Amino acid sequence: MQNPVFGALCATLLGLAAGPALSHATLEKSEAAAGAAYRAVIRIGHGCDGQTTHTLRVELPEGFYNAKPMPKPGWTLETVKGAYARPFDNHGTQMTEGTREVVWSGGALQDDWYDEFVIRGTVGADVAPGTVLYFPTVQECAEGKADWTDVSGSKEVPNPAPGLTVTAGKADHGHGHGHSHGHGHGPDAQAAAAGGPVVLGDLALSGGFSRATPPGAPVAGGFLTIANGGDEDRLVAAHADFAGRTEIHEMAMEGEVMRMRELPDGLAIPAGATVELKPGGYHLMFMELKQPLVEGETVNVTLSFEKAGEVSLPLAVGPRNAGAQKGGGHGGH
Repeated sequence: MQNPVFGALCATLLGLAAGPALSHATLEKSEAAAGAAYRAVIRIGHGCDGQTTHTLRVELPEGFYNAKPMPKPGWTLETVKGAYARPFDNHGTQMTEGTREVVWSGGALQDDWYDEFVIRGTVGADVAPGTVLYFPTVQECAEGKADWTDVSGSKEVPNPAPGLTVTAGKADHGHGHGHSHGHGHGPDAQAAAAGGPVVLGDLALSGGFSRATPPGAPVAGGFLTIANGGDEDRLVAAHADFAGRTEIHEMAMEGEVMRMRELPDGLAIPAGATVELKPGGYHLMFMELKQPLVEGETVNVTLSFEKAGEVSLPLAVGPRNAGAQKGGGHGGH
């Protein structure tokens, strides 16, 4: 007769051994506000029944717009474009199509390894709170696949798709996509123009300025102070109508040389901390300028935070050396 204790122990050990194979593909953060920027971090904890994963496919849900995947060393990145069911208002530009599927291939994620795959985008402002946006995910291996594509929402299915629950947006402060709010015309923007801070949830943004540029200059810098009275957040994107693109940069020493570089993951705003974007340090970089920045005028930039959402901030255009006494020169940016 089999020893019941021995049998129970074997069952436990077998269950533990099978544990990794039952690990689902999941999102690092399972909630995001309507109208907010969202960084979808898809966590993969194993291969296909002991095999190495060489391809990962992620289908993007309707309601998740302006998606930009992050390249991974050793993997080939492809995107599949398609039409949106509803047009998406991207800062005044109607977008009718965009990335609908992301494929990483040619990699080698072994069965006992863990990895993350990142896609940054925006949750539509018109997505109702409580809606779950699913990211069906398929791992492909040499023989077979592991699919996480069930979008029923049931906790009993063996292959649930990673799901993002949409929460209410901060309509009083942010400028979510899909709405017709003008930038720089709300009460917070007026307060900033009068010298007061712009408040977005637990964040207070103040001291926004830029520098005048000569005709034909291709770039300019943007500077401000962000005080965080709540949990950690992250500045993940910025947009300005007067520039072809806007990036988040830092100045950092590489050996004995000070170099400027983009922060592809954005800028962390620690809990309870104040982060200053200033000449010679962290800053916004406005690239492919469409017009010169003129001293005495005011321009607007839209900032996207991972948790707090979006807000428009006016920047006072000062002289070409504005802020130099605070952080040193920065090549005119």
